[in-house]
Amino acid sequence: MTQTEIRPPRIHADRHTMVPRILVRAMAGMCVAALLIVTYARLTDRPLEAVPPVSPVKAERLLHLSSEMSGAVTVLDETGTLLARLAPEQGGFIAGVHRVILHERGKARLPDDGPVLLQAYENGRMALIDPVTGWRADLMGFGADNAGAFAKLLATR
Repeated sequence: MTQTEIRPPRIHADRHTMVPRILVRAMAGMCVAALLIVTYARLTDRPLEAVPPVSPVKAERLLHLSSEMSGAVTVLDETGTLLARLAPEQGGFIAGVHRVILHERGKARLPDDGPVLLQAYENGRMALIDPVTGWRADLMGFGADNAGAFAKLLATR
């Protein structure tokens, strides 16, 4: 083989099936941009978490939750009045949230009993707050049906 002889390319794909160079460069540019944004955020001590928009509290209620391994849930208000007794088919999300609260309390070595605070805000969002650990969940992130399960507990009087 001489110096002037043309070698076939090592890639055995034609130009029509390969990813265009401009797209590869655009993806690389996006990766670099993401790294620059993260670097800027870390160097300027930006907060590491997003927070839901602030709005005045429209309604709130202290709830005592108790759940079974089956997924059944019993919900009492602050006076001990029964608000709801939900079967596993109805209370799965509420039972799941209760297990998360129990886990957070266990990590902090705090007692399992104690109420949680359910708040509804004027902007339509709802949050569940554990005053014992400071754990908080914005219920809008779990979908309308799951937030609605807690909204029913807030509406029950």
